[in-house]
Amino acid sequence: MIGAGIRRTKGSAPTKKKAARTKVISALVAPLDTSLGDVRDRALLLIGFAGALRRSELVALDVQDVTQDDDGLVVTIRRSKGDQEAHGEKRGLPYGSRPATCPVRAWRAWLDASGITEGAAFRAVTRHGHLRTTRLGDRAIADMIKRRAQHAGVAGDFAGHSLRAGFATEAYAHGTPELAIMRHGRWRSASVMRGYVEEGGVWNDNAAHRLGL
Repeated sequence: MIGAGIRRTKGSAPTKKKAARTKVISALVAPLDTSLGDVRDRALLLIGFAGALRRSELVALDVQDVTQDDDGLVVTIRRSKGDQEAHGEKRGLPYGSRPATCPVRAWRAWLDASGITEGAAFRAVTRHGHLRTTRLGDRAIADMIKRRAQHAGVAGDFAGHSLRAGFATEAYAHGTPELAIMRHGRWRSASVMRGYVEEGGVWNDNAAHRLGL
């Protein structure tokens, strides 16, 4: 209890997983090939990152929750942490500027490779490359991100939260208005959203640039 008292008095930063920013996501998908597991994981990484999705939201998606129009993918999140009454929210994921990191192309490739037309969007794949009927569990998302980071040689403690934190950090670093970040990521307050921002805010509108040094 003494330790807890000290933490309350002095304060302590919460333990955070490494934010998977755009460079990290690009590095994670770069080694992936056309095998079924790799095609699935590419879609998971790119859709999860571009949609700022929680891992529970990502694995809860059904095929009919992801539709395509002229601008990209429209993802329907039927229930989220901030939407306990399950009213549902839609988010747009635009085409990427590069085919290798485009969430729209990754989604189409996954549908083509898996042959899935209904039900769970993301499913388990056996080590022999066979698709299972069972929905992928949310713990598997965290394990996959860690595994892909290790395989790509990217240092850092990555997990399921890394995609969402990476979205917030990258968007904030590029000067995206806080309201737009909050709306896309479904954060209800700016203070909570800022808790996801890693080093991206260090150089964003940095006051030291105006010191004339």
